[in-house]
Amino acid sequence: MATQKTDYSQWNQEALIERITKLEEALATQKARTSSPPSPRPQKPTKSTTPFDPSKYSTRLIALKFAYLGRNYNGFEHHANNATLVPTIEEVLWRALTKARLISPSADSKRAVGEVDWTGTEFSKCGRTDKGVSAFGQVIGIRVRSNRPLPEREVEKDLTFGNVSNEEEEDNTTNTSEPTSSQQGSASPTKSPSASPNLEGRPDQGVPDFDPITDEIPYAQTLNRILPPEIRILSWCPSPPTGFSARFSCTERRYKYFFTNPAFAPRFEQNKSAAAGGPIGGWLDIDKMREAAKLFVGLHDFRNFCKVDPSKQITSFERRIFYSDIEEIDQGHSPAGFVSHPMFNAKNSHQPLDRTSGRTIDHEYEVPKIYSFTLHGSGFLWHQVRCMVAVLFLIGQGLETPLLVSQLLDIVKHPQRPNYEMASDAPLVLWDCVFPEIDGVTGEGDEEHSFGWIPVSRSDPFGSKGGVMEDLWHVWRRHKIDEVLAGTLLDIAANQRITSVRNEECLEKPVAKSRKEKRCSQRVFDGSDAGRLVGRYVPVLERPRLETPEVLNERYRIRKGGGDGQLIN
Repeated sequence: MATQKTDYSQWNQEALIERITKLEEALATQKARTSSPPSPRPQKPTKSTTPFDPSKYSTRLIALKFAYLGRNYNGFEHHANNATLVPTIEEVLWRALTKARLISPSADSKRAVGEVDWTGTEFSKCGRTDKGVSAFGQVIGIRVRSNRPLPEREVEKDLTFGNVSNEEEEDNTTNTSEPTSSQQGSASPTKSPSASPNLEGRPDQGVPDFDPITDEIPYAQTLNRILPPEIRILSWCPSPPTGFSARFSCTERRYKYFFTNPAFAPRFEQNKSAAAGGPIGGWLDIDKMREAAKLFVGLHDFRNFCKVDPSKQITSFERRIFYSDIEEIDQGHSPAGFVSHPMFNAKNSHQPLDRTSGRTIDHEYEVPKIYSFTLHGSGFLWHQVRCMVAVLFLIGQGLETPLLVSQLLDIVKHPQRPNYEMASDAPLVLWDCVFPEIDGVTGEGDEEHSFGWIPVSRSDPFGSKGGVMEDLWHVWRRHKIDEVLAGTLLDIAANQRITSVRNEECLEKPVAKSRKEKRCSQRVFDGSDAGRLVGRYVPVLERPRLETPEVLNERYRIRKGGGDGQLIN
């Protein structure tokens, strides 16, 4: 039976309000009867608040070899109380080691929480790269937590014979079990790794068979999961030599400084230099640079090829160079191939053209070449490599001759360094650090129990997901696509210029320089993307001289309250 609808058209306002109120109360009562109470939300399991106790673990001294792209970092070395906008490599590495519990800050440390502190870790580093400089073979030595079980306490052994003495209990404090309630109050959760037992070179006491490599913490993989992708651990040495120091045990450091030829975008012109067979526009004379680089080999005083740091009070600037050369990098064909067109390349400027393609007849269409200034030495001064390559670039541009290298190495005639700018930081790479006792391992015989590097690839298959190869592939591909896009765009812009003029006129008539071009200052290549405008070029030996290292050192000593108060003339 259908319910009869109520006619509310004749109801007054008070009656309607009363009716609505009753309906709302009835609806609320009905909902309360039919609805079930909400189920409680599941609680996330709380993390254990038990502090990490490094004293429960053994430690070992290892060496780590790693690589990093330094463009986005403020150099390698961290300086206390010196906040920077971008972190240092050392700071990022310390955070990763701490997060992985491979090292633990010392309880006695006076540093603030989160401040880099290597106390108790026997930390040493091989190279201190500057801001923006990369490294593919940097090495550090450090004492870290180990998987090696702690030996059984002599106390526990003696319990079976019932002859435990108080003195023996005090001498055997190492225990792998959880501390008792009486011990928890005295146990320090922030002991440094050095406070943990060092079992290296000691016979196992009740410890089961332990392989120092296969049973150990996968140090490289553990750190690579935490570090940013541009910093990768490449290998580790399980047993560095006795007294190992990443700084002082290194006998040779190798650097590479990469640059392109041409250094600048080549100018669309033919000039007297091209007619004489010399470089044009941004092209560098590689043969002259190679001739000058050879002069660095041997034992020399490099005070004119470095920046003096008076706080170090260095008095000897002699360094031995084992190898110095300009090497071509085999990169194959790539974008930006327009530079080999005869309108931009001085060497091919007078060869006949194919009118259809615009290329020279019987000429291979080449792309810009990549070179490296490769340098091996026993050690290097502050900014030494960048000063050396800056002089080579001046020689490559034809602004100086190779003789300049020999003149600057003659400190008798030139005891004060001329005031010239060093090269850019970004193209410089600390290529490798050589340790004879480690690198001498050939892989034959019992390699796993001798000095030598254990590559991360041993337990990280090539191309495995999350592995070092996969991570580096992502970094490479991102930059490679950027290179392809920028190089292709450069070719498009250059080809528009090439097709806009008649090739015959460009070859027969020099392009007139505009008034603005005539006023342009000398452009000096320093390894950066754009170079520097220096006005009228002044030869290096005619420039103002800096103060000698002896004067700088003495002034520093006087300022710090030492010295005799008189500067050396």
